Amino acid sequence: MTATVHRTCPLCEAVCGLTLTLDEGGHVTGVRGDKDDPFSKGFICPKGASLGRLDEDPDRLRRPLIREGDLWREAGWDEAFAAVERGLGRVTERYGRQAVAIYLGNPNAHTMAGALYAAPLIKALGTRNVFTAATADQMPKHVASGLMFGHPLAVPVPDLDRTDFLLMLGANPLESNGSLCTAPDFPGRLKALRGRGGKVVVVDPRRTRTAALADEHVFVRPGTDAYLLFAMVHTLFAEDLARPWHEVNGLAEVREAAKHFPPEAVARRTGVPAGTIVRLARELAGARTAAVYARIGTCTTEFGTLAQWLVDVLNVLTGNLDRPGGAMFPKPATEFGARRRPYTVGRWRSRVRGLPEANGELPVATLADEIETPGEGQVRMLVTVAGNPVLSAPHGDRLDAAFGGLDFMVSVDPYLNETTRHADVVLPPPRVLQSGHYDFALLGFAVRNYTRYSRPALPLDGRPSEAQILARLAMIASGLEGDLDEFLIGEMLRKAAQTPGSGVEGQDVAELRAGLEGETGGERRLDLMLRLGPYGEWAGKGDLSLRKLLDHPHGLDLGALEPRLPEVLKTASGLIELAPPQLVEDVERLRGRLEEEPPDIVLIGRRHLRSNNSWLHNVGPLVGGSNTCTLQINPADVDRLGLTGQAVVTSATGTLTVTLEPTDTIMPGVVSLPHGWGHEGSTQQVAAEHAGVNANVLTDESALDIPSGNAVFNGVPVTISPTGVITAH
Repeated sequence: MTATVHRTCPLCEAVCGLTLTLDEGGHVTGVRGDKDDPFSKGFICPKGASLGRLDEDPDRLRRPLIREGDLWREAGWDEAFAAVERGLGRVTERYGRQAVAIYLGNPNAHTMAGALYAAPLIKALGTRNVFTAATADQMPKHVASGLMFGHPLAVPVPDLDRTDFLLMLGANPLESNGSLCTAPDFPGRLKALRGRGGKVVVVDPRRTRTAALADEHVFVRPGTDAYLLFAMVHTLFAEDLARPWHEVNGLAEVREAAKHFPPEAVARRTGVPAGTIVRLARELAGARTAAVYARIGTCTTEFGTLAQWLVDVLNVLTGNLDRPGGAMFPKPATEFGARRRPYTVGRWRSRVRGLPEANGELPVATLADEIETPGEGQVRMLVTVAGNPVLSAPHGDRLDAAFGGLDFMVSVDPYLNETTRHADVVLPPPRVLQSGHYDFALLGFAVRNYTRYSRPALPLDGRPSEAQILARLAMIASGLEGDLDEFLIGEMLRKAAQTPGSGVEGQDVAELRAGLEGETGGERRLDLMLRLGPYGEWAGKGDLSLRKLLDHPHGLDLGALEPRLPEVLKTASGLIELAPPQLVEDVERLRGRLEEEPPDIVLIGRRHLRSNNSWLHNVGPLVGGSNTCTLQINPADVDRLGLTGQAVVTSATGTLTVTLEPTDTIMPGVVSLPHGWGHEGSTQQVAAEHAGVNANVLTDESALDIPSGNAVFNGVPVTISPTGVITAH
């Protein structure tokens, strides 16, 4: 007898609905797109189609592991947690709480447990040494949004389904499925945009699959996006095309800063002709509706925050911010909260390099410094949750060595991977289908308001859920006893009851608590957030609750994006801060680099449709084809450098021997290597057979986007030489 279950795919940011068929033993026998999902409408990609293979990966850990010398042994859960408690106690009693660090990997954005329990765990650990994948990815967008709009999650997304002109930089959604722009079937949406007479322009050093679909592709030198965008801003002012719809602070300051970046001066630095820059600015200003969208290719550069700031400067100046068809602010179903104090960065700094925090975390590029450098506050214990920074952080081989010197390390992870192999205790979460799923983070970036919850499809069989693992770690770290979920629910209800206009203002907390539904603490917390949210039955603006989502397993369409800037803005002035002082100050650094001669060859990263960072290289159907670890290089550079087959790539931090993939889809002077590989010797059998090389041997932890602390992965200077010949860098 078979069963059919519906759930959201957790493998990328597109939040597609899936329909799975399970046999009597709980094995997935079929996966297809959920045609009744109002957002994804049956779309599915190769990752989602392979969910069953990932769920039942034989290399996934089933029981906790405890290290004894160089060997591992399986242990019971109570024994494993006791080992964590002893290890944490030894470190904190001798060195204090600041000797502990935590690293949260990208998958935390794709799990309920990561969304609900990571913050309590950080608070319980009591450390400022917080590191996440965000500073290897999107932190520039959060910093730019925080400084402009007052909140780091106030991220405008392109209104894809209604726009007439889309300018996209450093984004490849036909491979990534979208990022900080949650849009199932991104390819279909782009085709529909073009089909209704609109235009898509892609600016990228590679002619990606997305660029090939677009109406126009513009090659640009890696790391120079801020120059290009500033030249477009310059053109808007020079030709009197700036027409902001909203009252803003700093318009004169932006105009003055843009004077230094005329298209003619910028053309040489970017490789984009001045005429093209001017035409793009005119087309953007002249379109009936338009949006500018930029992603990881622009974030992971030396001027990532300036680029992300200028994206929204252009959206504001062309009158397209918070406007249908422009760049708009989603309204997620779990959004709730009083006005925050104005956003700031640098509330504390890292011990060794003095790097400022952003969003409560320090740059992952300085994690190795904090472990290796003696002195008060030296990191001696590390907690990792769903992360593999040896492969995902800059100068990964240095981190690999640093982890080996820790006094104690605990990892919450389903695999022994390049990072967790250093841990003293590994706590594996259950299978995907044994976990409930709600996309707290990703629905805040959706191009259409939508909500969906998936209950676990299979029982836990006596093992703890990932939520229970993280909650127990938090209780161990805090030294407290009791039910963490009940404590957090009580705190949130008390806050809501004291918040004017919350919908439950002045009501009895115990009565409210009694009305919550859910089989687990996580479900009850979700129910609370839904009821208090903008569509919730307690907020007086709808009837949304956990029960309603359970009654609608395919999800609910909550409508098209609507203008909502006044309720989104959290700046002290109540206006858009178009010229934040921290960013205007960084413009001087940008000006200083304008006349620099670009390096002969620079390295950039690459996305794969059938992969997601280092997650999925152990799933057989997803490895191979275009999903390979090769160095893409223009044939002209192959001939110029006398290369054949393989080549040696050297940077300031390391050297790799790589397999070449000559292609005219990449501009001369640029090479591309995907990150997340480097699985030689892995216990994951499929990954070990397709090991590839770790691109982050070549990236430099000293190279950062200064305002955000984000690592630089694009525009890395390298030299390329034939095998057997290594050129000093």
